[in-house]
Amino acid sequence: MAERNTQVSPAQRLRLSIDPWSVGAVLIAALVLVPIVSVLWLALNPEENVWPHLISTTLPRYFVNTGILMGSVGLLSAAVGTGAAWLITMYRFPLSRWLEWLLLLPLAIPAYVGAYALVDFLEYAGPVQTALRDIFGWQNSRDYWFPEIRSRGAAVLVLSAALYPYVYLMARAAFREQSGNTYEVARALGAGAWARFWRVGLPLARPAIAAGAAIVMMETVNDFGVVEFFAVQTLTTGIFSVWLEGGNSGGAAQIATVILGLILALMALEKVSRRKMRYHNPARQSRPVTKIQLTHWRGIAAAVLCGLPFLFGFVMPVGVILSHAIGASDGWLAPGLLGALLNTLTVAGAAACLTVVAALFLVYGVRLSKRTLPRLLLPVTTIGYAAPGAVLAVGLLIPMAAADHVLADGVERFFGIDIGLVMTGSAFAVVYAYSVRFFAIAQGAADSAMGRITPSLPMAARSLGRTARGTLLSVYLPLIRGSVGTALLLVFVDCVKELPATLLLRPFGFNTLATRVYEKASLENIGDAAPAALLVIGVGLVAVLLLARNNR
Repeated sequence: MAERNTQVSPAQRLRLSIDPWSVGAVLIAALVLVPIVSVLWLALNPEENVWPHLISTTLPRYFVNTGILMGSVGLLSAAVGTGAAWLITMYRFPLSRWLEWLLLLPLAIPAYVGAYALVDFLEYAGPVQTALRDIFGWQNSRDYWFPEIRSRGAAVLVLSAALYPYVYLMARAAFREQSGNTYEVARALGAGAWARFWRVGLPLARPAIAAGAAIVMMETVNDFGVVEFFAVQTLTTGIFSVWLEGGNSGGAAQIATVILGLILALMALEKVSRRKMRYHNPARQSRPVTKIQLTHWRGIAAAVLCGLPFLFGFVMPVGVILSHAIGASDGWLAPGLLGALLNTLTVAGAAACLTVVAALFLVYGVRLSKRTLPRLLLPVTTIGYAAPGAVLAVGLLIPMAAADHVLADGVERFFGIDIGLVMTGSAFAVVYAYSVRFFAIAQGAADSAMGRITPSLPMAARSLGRTARGTLLSVYLPLIRGSVGTALLLVFVDCVKELPATLLLRPFGFNTLATRVYEKASLENIGDAAPAALLVIGVGLVAVLLLARNNR
């Protein structure tokens, strides 16, 4: 009887050693990291080194303005968000149940829309100054003083009004999770309301507040619409100036590395500042915080303090934009609006689906993989959220344009067909940038959702003969569909509002709602910008309402 050949050939060993989930996870992580690596390479190998010129001329001004904006917006947002979260969590006062959710609504307003509305509301010809002249009989601007609207201070106010909900959400969750016994003990020891906040509540919630403030400062660096409209020169506007006006991609990449350095330093500082801080709620004898009823003028004061951020961050911009939309109703029939809406839905929908699918594959592949590289790359892929859209645009456009030309030349040489620029000549680059920019949102949702599933369920599926793919489709996806749907919606809404990356990467003649709002408003045509702005706000409201429902 002939013996069976049990030896495994080298080709078979190679096939057995290749794990498609690990390979796929590494490829996805590499695609997410391509723009960052490209920025660093372009900065180190510029065609024309303008670094000495930037340092001696504009870079210090960009850096100082960016630093002041980051610090000011971070502090103001932290103060407003933390104060509102403390009042809502610890006290009961008129309208407190409504304000708990109304304070989230400014998340639906893109900061650049708030900037256009503020200028329109407070400028010389706006309703405020017009009313002041009518009431006091002033004839012109020389008869009275009014603060400069297009200024760095106004930019701080607008950005803070749009971004404070990030701190509010995290601080409110931190305050709600604290034990009510802690505050009862503090009160028994004679601590007043301010002492309980300053000595007990604030230290316990500091990690959450710091994380929210870090997100606010990263979003401040990413902003282009507000600072450009208010003529504040920041590192982000410097990228636009050096690249589009100066035609120097290397110089733009060098400014982009400064932004990346700022963001990484901010993230490191936030982690170091709380690395030794550990707070744990007792497992037993812990009860939720009991709200204190505020009466008379204290309750009214609390309602006013919590209502001001909502009024300034949501009611004012929506009211201004809505009044323009009603006053110029023909703007809804203006040419280009429908096309911008369809473009927005297409690129944002494609980016959201692509991002969530890739994040699911990456997280699941890392969980299955026994190799070290995928596990090391998983946390690194979140850096895209920290990188501003303008930085990602610099890192994508140059290598993608080079790849486009190589592909077009190769197809024409072998097949005689001129396919043109497939990637940079279409919305592909925009979708790619969106996916990288917001990959952290989808990855975080997928990772946390899969982590909540009992390991015995997928193990049982595998023992019954299910493949890894079958286990993902039949076990994981049905159990995490809520988190997947939330991630899809949040990524979609962020894509709808994204402005800097869209401005730099869109093909000629391609408009989204965000770029249409920017173009019309930059020409002082708020009436034509209003319909597109209201559509952007409407999409944002859907996400905020879903977020509010999930945070009950």
